[in-house]
Amino acid sequence: MSNKLIVTAAPHITGPDSTQKIMQRVCLALLPTLVASVIIFGISSLILTAVTVAACVFFEWGYCKLVGRETPVGDFSAVVTGMLLAFNLPSTLPWWMAVVGAFLAIVIVKQLFGGLGYNFANPAIVGRIALAMGFAGKMSSYGYPRGVDAATAATPLAHIADFGPADYVTLLLGNHGGVLGETCAITLIIGGVYLIATKVISPVIPVTYLGTVAVLSLVAGQDPIVQLLSGGLLLGAFFMATDYVTSPTTQLGKLIFGLGLGVITCAIRFLGTMAEGVSFSILLMNLTVPYIEVLTRQDRLGIAKAKKSKEGAGK
Repeated sequence: MSNKLIVTAAPHITGPDSTQKIMQRVCLALLPTLVASVIIFGISSLILTAVTVAACVFFEWGYCKLVGRETPVGDFSAVVTGMLLAFNLPSTLPWWMAVVGAFLAIVIVKQLFGGLGYNFANPAIVGRIALAMGFAGKMSSYGYPRGVDAATAATPLAHIADFGPADYVTLLLGNHGGVLGETCAITLIIGGVYLIATKVISPVIPVTYLGTVAVLSLVAGQDPIVQLLSGGLLLGAFFMATDYVTSPTTQLGKLIFGLGLGVITCAIRFLGTMAEGVSFSILLMNLTVPYIEVLTRQDRLGIAKAKKSKEGAGK
């Protein structure tokens, strides 16, 4: 039997992972935080998450059916977007507003640009920012742990000037006000470590992001532990900044990306009027990814670099 040489398009090396398997692992990594949010804020957290996930899946299915495109609902990317969007919302947000955010994330940001792999920014981030701009009052009406007075469980970043450095145990357990995915730091760390251990994400972006925030916090005279454990930083670093589509692919690019995230986050927190800067920093750095990719891309193998013209050198 003769051997055949089969010529195919790249990639030539494949692995067992698929988009579906990767997205399922992300969902699994988010489950501990979902459970923690239900314990902290009550059943409304679970209902809000279910609403956003269902809305994201429906809008993705409906849009693809409308334009005659293959429906990619089975890849779980819409489920991940729905969970991340919910984790950026307060448990008290009306359900219909969450549905509006899901529509913006899936239809406007993702599908109108070509679907998964073509979106210019993280859909959940854009959905969250749009809701914050359009429904500022409701988005800033944070939920608080059941049985805990709101004045003693205020969001750490918003009230650190009034209450002093937050208790580290409170930040780790999430016994304070905020959105669903920014309170319990322990579950976010567990989920992030799981993603790194299973090689779903590279540690370069989250480690660089968190390290930059810690260093700049020390320089600015802020408590680095409070800055790291509050304000959605862990959720953004592990789950949103590492999105395959909207983050660099080269190691140097990831390093630059993480540094940029940390600088912008600290600039907004320490110099701006808003206590939180994670969402805006991720969106702004998402927009720079094409330029980072061009500046940090590797030379193609087997392609000789163009030599500079020496014309006139001897004149």
